[in-house]
Amino acid sequence: MRKIDKFDKISEESFKRVVGVKRATYEEMVLIYKESEIERKKEHKIGGRKPKLCEEDRVLFMLEYYREYRTLSHMGIDYGISEGQASKLVRNVESVLIKSGKFSLPSKRVLYQAENKIEFIIIDATESPIQRPRGTP
Repeated sequence: MRKIDKFDKISEESFKRVVGVKRATYEEMVLIYKESEIERKKEHKIGGRKPKLCEEDRVLFMLEYYREYRTLSHMGIDYGISEGQASKLVRNVESVLIKSGKFSLPSKRVLYQAENKIEFIIIDATESPIQRPRGTP
């Protein structure tokens, strides 16, 4: 079953809240990714095994990864793929969308060059009692 099918009956607001983008933006991302996959297959005459995830689920995977900040290992388990496949999938979908010119992600350089300088770092070092089992007498 495709993961994206779970989102067919939810509202636009809920979709954006869960995935991080509007449904129309998601659909545009899928369209760009599908076109890229068709071109890639034509260029390289790729055969082999069918991918475990359809294009819609691959884009959804990348968006959920950035939205939820879960580990690739945990997300891979949910989608039935390995951590390595998950990593390649995120990088691949991300690069295709960035190359299209319609979507962009700020680089780390932008974050380093931000005008807001950190002046204070506060660390909470409060001790909390923890129940521990007592040793045998």
